[in-house]
Amino acid sequence: MARQPQYSAIPDGAVDRLVSEVKGEVFLPDDPGYEAELDGFNRIGRHHPAIVVGAITAEDVAVAVRVAAELGLPIGVQATGHGIAAPVEGALLVTTHRMNTVAVDPVARIARAEAGAQWHQVIATAAYHGLAPLNGSSHLVGVVGYTLGGGLGPLGRLYGYAADHVTRVHLVTADGQHRTVTPDSHGELFWALRGGKGNFGIVTALEFGLVPVARLYGGGLYFPGAQAPAVLDAWREWTRTVPETLTSSVALLRLPGLHQVPGHPAGELAVHVRIAFTGGQEEGEALVRPLREAGTLLADTVADMPYSDVAQIHQDPTEPLPYHERNLVLREFDEDALAALLAAAGPDSACTDPMVELRHLGGALSRPPAVPNAVGRDGAYTLSTLSLPGSPDVVLPPLSGWSTGRRYLNFLAGADTAGSAPDCFDEATLARLLQVKKDYDPHNTFRLGHALLPGAS
Repeated sequence: MARQPQYSAIPDGAVDRLVSEVKGEVFLPDDPGYEAELDGFNRIGRHHPAIVVGAITAEDVAVAVRVAAELGLPIGVQATGHGIAAPVEGALLVTTHRMNTVAVDPVARIARAEAGAQWHQVIATAAYHGLAPLNGSSHLVGVVGYTLGGGLGPLGRLYGYAADHVTRVHLVTADGQHRTVTPDSHGELFWALRGGKGNFGIVTALEFGLVPVARLYGGGLYFPGAQAPAVLDAWREWTRTVPETLTSSVALLRLPGLHQVPGHPAGELAVHVRIAFTGGQEEGEALVRPLREAGTLLADTVADMPYSDVAQIHQDPTEPLPYHERNLVLREFDEDALAALLAAAGPDSACTDPMVELRHLGGALSRPPAVPNAVGRDGAYTLSTLSLPGSPDVVLPPLSGWSTGRRYLNFLAGADTAGSAPDCFDEATLARLLQVKKDYDPHNTFRLGHALLPGAS
């Protein structure tokens, strides 16, 4: 029998106040539209809040936070629902998808995105001016959540994390106050927000720098799954030599279908190497040649492209689906690590994970930014998995011997990852984050999602 959610009783006066003061929508569990409002991209979990505020202004967010604080309710936030952790139960949930205005100042190379904006909006607006944001592999992910968790994307080795480029954060803190957070105003909070996710308030808008990238030599190389040992070994050696202008990853895919590879049997293993190079086509072809020669190509989409087509590199899913997302940060990926990965997820394994991906770090991803933040930088690769609902973690444990001991915050989804946020930071960074948490959220109002709970170590 399905579990019946238990809702906290919301006093009529609080509901009336929200309805009268909020310009957006307010939903109770029995209201039409409540269930649709909760729909998120990752269906591995579903929120069951006592009340939902569909915000359309920053003041809507502030009112919701004040009411939640007065009622002693924890408060959660959802934009696109890609990074859901433990579902919100009996709390107040703010949905921000209606707040999706994007503006670009091409002279200052600064973008401003509201809380519910998605990356495709920023990509398209910036591309008109020959600029690009530090977006992720999926153009449908929310700008704010991605950036607060670090932001590891196709330009990472050259330009670093998205969080490194944030210049200003518009935030509602646990006291319901609007704050403009910069390096010179609430400096410790500015440091913590960029990497510490949603533990310190609800962001209503972000301002961040853009980079002068109009075109890429990018796309994907697809190989038969049986050639995974040769292709992964070639990629492993190749990443030791490539310039910072080239960011790449390799994925073992077991997907229902690969439209890029017509006739490929559904669910059968394929190897997908993802390439993003900011140099010219001729130089890119020379750099990628060793990978093209690593096996029998099923498909090759690597070519000169406008940056506005960047989502074509990874070909991330565009329709909602349920999946666990888990990861490790690896200090190295040597021959023994490759053998362990192949045993766990290769062509002769019993792995059923739709995706197992290695991303190459280094370059600007390993250097501190001009304005320090809380993003960890001690790894050489990330290893992440997308697993089917109920699937155990069979890939990461065998690779733990090569881990730095850290995880990457944005590659965590599903209830089993809700307590993993402390694993994403070293001891000193975690202690500093918890102090900021104590200073700005002393009653732990923002304790949902990937929370940094007081007392964590």
